[in-house]
Amino acid sequence: MRERRHRLPLPLGDEVPFSKGLMARALVVTGLDPERAYLIARRADRDLAERGAMSLDLDRLGELAAELVGEEEAARTVRRLRRIDALQRLDEPLLLLVGGATGTGKSTIATEAAHRLGITRVTSTDFIRQTMRTFFSKEFMPSVHYSSFEGQLALTRAEEEESGDAAILGFLDQTRNVLVGVDAALERAATERWSTVLEGVHLVPGMVGANYRGAFVVQCVVAIEDENLHRSHFWVRDHATEGLRPLEKYLDSLPQIRQIQDYLVERARRYDVPVIYNDSLDEAIGDVLDLVLRRADQLVGVT
Repeated sequence: MRERRHRLPLPLGDEVPFSKGLMARALVVTGLDPERAYLIARRADRDLAERGAMSLDLDRLGELAAELVGEEEAARTVRRLRRIDALQRLDEPLLLLVGGATGTGKSTIATEAAHRLGITRVTSTDFIRQTMRTFFSKEFMPSVHYSSFEGQLALTRAEEEESGDAAILGFLDQTRNVLVGVDAALERAATERWSTVLEGVHLVPGMVGANYRGAFVVQCVVAIEDENLHRSHFWVRDHATEGLRPLEKYLDSLPQIRQIQDYLVERARRYDVPVIYNDSLDEAIGDVLDLVLRRADQLVGVT
């Protein structure tokens, strides 16, 4: 079965009757948190009642939003709403690739972005790596049997001494293997027209495919500049998962994790892949959504 993208006009009261719920949902896609989105939608509903009107335009919505979230945030929201309309007019499925080192929040950002964009297919390169582990023994393909920041443990002594840093060499060896599965998954999604969000440390700029026939691809790398903030993410995750993942393992490996992050950021800059700094989760999610919507706007403009 093929999924096609159907245009869903913004619920401003013209093509689609105004609805507080639908408007709040559209506003959430722009990156606003649900509470502020509903406040704006409720204010717009009250404005329509006061004017005895059945519809409003985006300029009027921006004026109302400015009363609640300020002019700068309102302008950004309206700009993103216009781009949402461009996104809905695209027939091609979206392949959103969210890379980043361990503990940067890429999984949370990818999942939330998928939810706001209405994409139901979300997976990770680590899931693909785990699947490969069941088919390839440790003796045959050792690299997939370790965490990304432990890839050096899969190297032979000769490989370690070959060139470069062992941590990066091990990570790249694992990445090359995992990307075989990643490429197959993305090719299938493009062929079957499945909009998909894929996240993972193995989405190395310049190594993962950027063009898949019949789909439009948006790629970014999530990073955390402050090392203490990065470290705190592991404490938060440990609490949220009730110790499912060994905290000390990640804290002890933070130097290697940060080294891989530096490598990913350097590759991103080399291949013009946007870097999203996750200093604030809400802002990072908004930046990813803005990246998708801006790309859609450019494609519609070309066509």
